[in-house]
Amino acid sequence: MKSLKQYTLVGIIFVIIVGSIWHFVYEWSGNNFIVGFFFPVNESTWEHMKLLFFPMLIYSFYMRAKLKETYPCITSALSFGILLGTVSIPILFYTYTGILGFHTTIFDIATFIVSVLIAFYVTYTFTLTSRLNFCYPFLTFGIFAFAICFFMFTYFPPALGIFTQYSNSYP
Repeated sequence: MKSLKQYTLVGIIFVIIVGSIWHFVYEWSGNNFIVGFFFPVNESTWEHMKLLFFPMLIYSFYMRAKLKETYPCITSALSFGILLGTVSIPILFYTYTGILGFHTTIFDIATFIVSVLIAFYVTYTFTLTSRLNFCYPFLTFGIFAFAICFFMFTYFPPALGIFTQYSNSYP
């Protein structure tokens, strides 16, 4: 029987690899409209949040199925991890670009990896402590709300900076 620590490490690797591949799937699909709901359709910060959200959501179903008997609070912990990891992407991106005044591929990749690590760290920690069980309905709502926002804002983004596409040219 695998331990929580093993599932967490596998999850980190899974989300980093799948999320990295995820970046290119929309283009590979010939810009398929339906594919765009789940995969980034442009170079905006918002669209890059999908790189963590959907792969971790997929892995969370597997992790939950394997560990729910041993850790009944895992669903809440995974939901919190997904939400915190997803919002870590714009927080870290805008923090580092605000300090440096530009963005660069290596720091963009590091932002993604650090966000994945944050997501799984809090998942692991809160699975062990069971402190989030009372938040289950709110966290589940947060997951559904994010998914709906990803679906809506993919093709109808509000006029906000997080939806602005960054160019592929880096300093």
